[in-house]
Amino acid sequence: MRIVVAMSGGVDSSVAAALLAEQGHDVVGLSMQLYPQGDGADAQKYGACCTLDDLHDARRVAARIGFPHYIINFESRFSDTVIRNFIDEYVAGRTPIPCAHCNSDVKFAELLERSRGLGASALATGHYARIRTDAEGRFHLHRGSDHAKDQSYFLFSLGQAQLAEALFPIGELDKATVRDHARRLGLQVAEKPDSQEICFVPDGDYAAFVEREAPSRMRPGAIVSRTGRVMGMHEGVHRFTVGQRKGLKLSASEPLYVLKIDAAAATVTVGPREALAETHLTATGVQWVSGTGPDAWRPAAAQIRHRHAAAEGRVRVSDEGTAEFEFAAPQSAVTPGQAVVFYDGDEVLGGGWIQ
Repeated sequence: MRIVVAMSGGVDSSVAAALLAEQGHDVVGLSMQLYPQGDGADAQKYGACCTLDDLHDARRVAARIGFPHYIINFESRFSDTVIRNFIDEYVAGRTPIPCAHCNSDVKFAELLERSRGLGASALATGHYARIRTDAEGRFHLHRGSDHAKDQSYFLFSLGQAQLAEALFPIGELDKATVRDHARRLGLQVAEKPDSQEICFVPDGDYAAFVEREAPSRMRPGAIVSRTGRVMGMHEGVHRFTVGQRKGLKLSASEPLYVLKIDAAAATVTVGPREALAETHLTATGVQWVSGTGPDAWRPAAAQIRHRHAAAEGRVRVSDEGTAEFEFAAPQSAVTPGQAVVFYDGDEVLGGGWIQ
C-alpha cells in the first residue's frame, strides 16, 4: 500500500516512516517548509523545529531507508492560519494553542490532499495516538499507549473522513521503544531531543514575538483588583494568561493570579488563587469524532490543557458547534483560547475552543 508519511525530521515521524517501509509499504516522505529558510532576517525569527536542518534530517532518513522524500512549501498557509491566529488570540486576551491549529488547518487539511494526489491510500504521522474501528466500520480516536507522550489532545478536530485515511504507526509504542527502533535501523536522529517550544517561537518569549509581529496593535492598560481598584499598569494584554502568577510586578499581602483579561477595556483583573476555580465552561468550534455530539448531558472527562489531567464531569451540545461542560469538582485556570477535549476513558469524543 502506498502511504505518505508527514516527516518533521524528528525521531517519532522518522521511525513511523521506517517501520512502515520495513513492513513492505510503498512509503513517500513529505516535509512541510513552514517559514523562510536560510540566513535572511525572516528566517532568523523562527526555528525550533521544521528548520532547514530538520528538513535535511528527514531527507537523510528517507535516503537511509530507501524511499522518496519531498519538501512542500506551506509558508503562506502556515502564516495565514497558524501564526495569524496566534497573534490575533493573544491580542484579544486569549491564550492560543497553535499545535492544534497546525494539525487541523495545515497538516491534515493540506497533506491529505497531497497524499491523494500522489496516489496514496493513507497519511501517516508520528503522533502518539491510536485509531480503532468498530464492527460497523466507524473510526474511534484513542490516546497513545504512552500516556506521558499522548498527543490525542491536539487531534480532536479529526472526523470520520480524516481518520479513514490516517495512520499513527507509533501509537502503540512508548518513547523508549521508538528510540530503540531508531538505533536498530541506524537512523541518525535516534538521540535527537524532542522539541519543547512552539516551533515559530524558539526562545519561548511569546509576548516579544507578538510585539515584533504586530507592533501597531499593542495597547497599555491597567491591572485591577476584583473590586476595580487599580493596582498597576501593563504594556499589553498579550503579556498575560489566565492563571498566571509570575511577572505581574505587583506589591500585595498575598499571591495574586490573573483571573480575567478584557482586551476591549485593556484591563487585567487579578485576585487570589481560589478565585480561579470554575465548575462550568462553554466551548465553540466544537467538532465530534463521530460527527454528532450528545444533545442530552452525558458523562465525560474534559482536558483543558495539554498537561492537564482530564477532569470528570458531563458534556452536552448546547448549539451548533457549541458545547457545555460541567465539572464534578472545580478546576483552576480554565483559560479562554485553549482547547478543551472531551474523553470517554481513553477515547476522544471531540473538542473545541474554550470561551
